[in-house]
Amino acid sequence: MEKPKPKAMAGINCWSQQLGFAILISFVLCFVLLCFDYSALTSTTTTTSHSGHSTPLVNNFANANAHAISTNSSDDSISPLPHNPLVIVLNQTEIDSCLGRYIYIHQLPGRFNQDLLKNCHLLTPGTDKNMCPYLVNFGFGPGINEENQEIVLLNESWFLTNQFLLEVIFHNKMKNYRCLTNDSSIASAIYVPFYAGLDIGRYLFGGVSTLVRDSSGLDLVKWLAEKPEWKKLWGRDHFLVAGRIAWDFRRQTDNESDWGSKFRFLPESKNMSMLSIESSSWNNDFAIPYPTCFHPSKESEIIGWQDRMRKRKRQYLFSFAGAPRPDLKGSIRGKIIDQCLASGSLCRLIDCNYGATNCDNPVNMMKVFQNSVFCLQPPGDSYTRKSVFDTILAGCIPVFFHPGTAYAQYLWHLPKNYSSYSLYIPVRDVKDWRVNVNETLVGISEDRILALREQVVRLIPNVIYADPRSKLETLEDAFDLAVKGILERIEQVRSSIRQGRDPGVGFADGDDYKYTFAPYGKES
Repeated sequence: MEKPKPKAMAGINCWSQQLGFAILISFVLCFVLLCFDYSALTSTTTTTSHSGHSTPLVNNFANANAHAISTNSSDDSISPLPHNPLVIVLNQTEIDSCLGRYIYIHQLPGRFNQDLLKNCHLLTPGTDKNMCPYLVNFGFGPGINEENQEIVLLNESWFLTNQFLLEVIFHNKMKNYRCLTNDSSIASAIYVPFYAGLDIGRYLFGGVSTLVRDSSGLDLVKWLAEKPEWKKLWGRDHFLVAGRIAWDFRRQTDNESDWGSKFRFLPESKNMSMLSIESSSWNNDFAIPYPTCFHPSKESEIIGWQDRMRKRKRQYLFSFAGAPRPDLKGSIRGKIIDQCLASGSLCRLIDCNYGATNCDNPVNMMKVFQNSVFCLQPPGDSYTRKSVFDTILAGCIPVFFHPGTAYAQYLWHLPKNYSSYSLYIPVRDVKDWRVNVNETLVGISEDRILALREQVVRLIPNVIYADPRSKLETLEDAFDLAVKGILERIEQVRSSIRQGRDPGVGFADGDDYKYTFAPYGKES
């Protein structure tokens, strides 16, 4: 047999070595890809998070060198966001759970928040209400002592909470938010802890000049506009929380007799989003629940309360807590009070007229709501009412007469399918009143009542602000849903920029249609 030529054999050996080397390189590349941390897709550098893990820094998109697009509410421009760069981080094995959820808190001068609390005795001039006692316990107010009373509230997580202290409560909750960052460059949102409601509340009564009413807002936006965080998105990633209705900040003229401040019409303020107990008809205002008096410290308290409300035997078919509004044109409250009184034992009325004290006592209010199947919620001085959330907390089915009381407001906290948890009896004006509330409610079947109540009870976590020190594991409270909502809102802005669209289009536009009856149909 003829032997192979040595030269050919050497070629074969060389080829085998090359093949082996290629296989080795392929194996190494596969290993690298398997170890690749995809959270780095939005990263350019890394830092250390609060949990001790290495976490990616988000790009400062505002400094991207791409063509600029103009905005319709500022003379400045925003650069389009670049596509996320592909950066391989080999020493990172865990995805950062806070990525896309980091929030940076501006450290404002004391005059915008803490100084207001230090001078709490000056917050409500012209009224007999002293706000100082309500500032304790993170803004929840003093605890409620039920000694020598029928046990209505079950545990020690109930407080005398003032409905106008939402901004203080939210700030204290935010201080304990688990995805806070001291590095604004990685923040998805910038929180501005301006106590706008407490500030303007000092000037709403007593003929204070518009110059004084507007001074804090003007100083705030000047301070913000000088900060580097502002220039990333010219304020469209900034948000604040107010404990009053948004209309208090939307004075449209400089007439001294007009109500409120013009804070939300300032050019810089237009670029921010505001969360408040009642939104306006502008797209950069969002409603979140009024604070109730229940602030649990653990999930078991919430679940226990829900079970109690499910099993509650209810004495009254319906109830109403409030006062007539004879000076308010078109108010239907007088008709509702008349029908409640005419219904005898089927309806329970809590008189909240001036001078009455029943409505200041959460025990009295909750006792009635817990004993009622339906709770009537007509508009009052404005569209919304704190009572809406007290009744949900009591497992009482709310009955609405205007879409602006809830349906057009609390989009992050209440179901879009409003007929799943409430009854809707649309009444545009007292002149249109053709309703017999008693007959309408008597006609609701027991099966539907049970289904409505179950949905109301399930909504209880959505409308409470839990103790800031609590760590809810499986439930989300009103704060959690508000944070989720504003983060999604800001991400939509960034998405628009990445797609080359002007983020100012529609951002702060007016939308009066949402408070009309047309989108909500007839009685459910």
